[in-house]
Amino acid sequence: MKNVTIKDVARVAGVSPSTVSRVISDSQRISKKTKKLVRKTMKELGYHQNAIARSLVTKKTNTIGLVMARPTQEAFANPFFSEIIQGIAVVTQKKHYNLILSSTGDYHEEQEETIKLIRNRRVDGVILMASRSNDELINQLLEAEFPFVLIGRSPEYQGIPIVNNDNIKAVYDTVIYLFKKNYQDIIALSGPREYIVSQDRALGYQKALAEHAHKNQRIIYIDDFTYEDGYQGTLKFLESNREPFDAILAFDDMIALGALRAVQDYGFKVPRDIGIVGFNDDPMISYLRPALTTVKIPINKMGKEAAEMLINILNNEDYQGEEIILPTELVIRETLQ
Repeated sequence: MKNVTIKDVARVAGVSPSTVSRVISDSQRISKKTKKLVRKTMKELGYHQNAIARSLVTKKTNTIGLVMARPTQEAFANPFFSEIIQGIAVVTQKKHYNLILSSTGDYHEEQEETIKLIRNRRVDGVILMASRSNDELINQLLEAEFPFVLIGRSPEYQGIPIVNNDNIKAVYDTVIYLFKKNYQDIIALSGPREYIVSQDRALGYQKALAEHAHKNQRIIYIDDFTYEDGYQGTLKFLESNREPFDAILAFDDMIALGALRAVQDYGFKVPRDIGIVGFNDDPMISYLRPALTTVKIPINKMGKEAAEMLINILNNEDYQGEEIILPTELVIRETLQ
């Protein structure tokens, strides 16, 4: 069945399409008699406003923006992003909100795309997937008083709405567990250092080693949270390193899988020679052999909580958001003895 358009309504009502548009936006320039006629015609024809037309009246689009500073193929190659987006989508669908997903090449494009979404009134609020040191995008959103929720945390901006886990404590507890299992020389394998999540996890690692008089702290920073970067970063370390080590703590499961392949290609046995721990507990990780020991983060729930919070902010003037910290759990599998 053909969708009824503004032109159809105008033709039947005997008015111009611009008059119908003004009735939709409740313009004061249109008489009550004409408004009544047009609205009656809209009802009879079964005309339904699209999201853009509705926004002219309500100033709301019922749409949430989600912008990622990475190309689409890279984002969905890491299960973390698909899992968190799934959590967000469950809530937006339930609450009758649309979700605009925009992937960009880098951080500067992320800023530009987010500002474009706001200026064009395409979204009512945005969910930020990660934060960096001195994050200018957060500053711009705060100055514009535009609703947002951050998945992660920002050390420069206290009191903003966030959903996170305690990355410092999670890594600290994991390193302590490794010490108790007689692992002594632990390498940390991290994503880019500009991300707050990388910094927090590095702090947890450094804190645990410092408290146990381990002076040899070794953190390897790689280009991204990907399998290939984990593989190449670990190979480089193995080729240049002359000091022994018995465990790798990777700050992401995809990095951990790359490291696992690298140490195996180098002739080591896991977990006999080297233990490996990942981070996130991505789906399918438990089905690999050896199955990866990892820190479980409730990724899907983080997405749900962020979407719930943002929609609550949008619909409740007295609610400014809050800080939600979700628990983590070390899941022991086959890559540790």
